[in-house]
Amino acid sequence: MRLAYQFALENDNVSADAIEATEFPDLTTKYRVHAVPKTVVNQGFSIEGSLPEEHYLDEILKAVGGELNTPG
Repeated sequence: MRLAYQFALENDNVSADAIEATEFPDLTTKYRVHAVPKTVVNQGFSIEGSLPEEHYLDEILKAVGGELNTPG
């Protein structure tokens, strides 16, 4: 989750929220959470488990079509 927050701090086009899976069973079911951490991108693409930063970024870029627009 720390990396998602860092991405959100660096880019205005990125937002990050964390939830406690056991406190939100409806979201857990909706996003099919079976392991944590689970990152969901644009309500469709997801990453389960923890990854090193460079691999995490690669997966996020795959999810958004290879580019994150930078502000300005």
